[in-house]
Amino acid sequence: MTLKEMSVQYRAQADRLRVRIGELTLLLEEGGPDADPDQLELRIRMLSAMWREARDLAVLTDRYYERGYRRNVRYTI
Repeated sequence: MTLKEMSVQYRAQADRLRVRIGELTLLLEEGGPDADPDQLELRIRMLSAMWREARDLAVLTDRYYERGYRRNVRYTI
């Protein structure tokens, strides 16, 4: 698998995470009998961190070999 192919996978994962975050945010706003606000907020925070990482890695793997691309410091050794 090439880095370009990996970037597509990371981007797809980031999109799925973003959709789920939106669903949980809506559930948190609407409330409901089964909605535990503390659990929902914790889950949203965890998914948001995963979303940011997947998004950043999608960009990094997509542009890794471009000249002049300034890599994200978080993923640079």
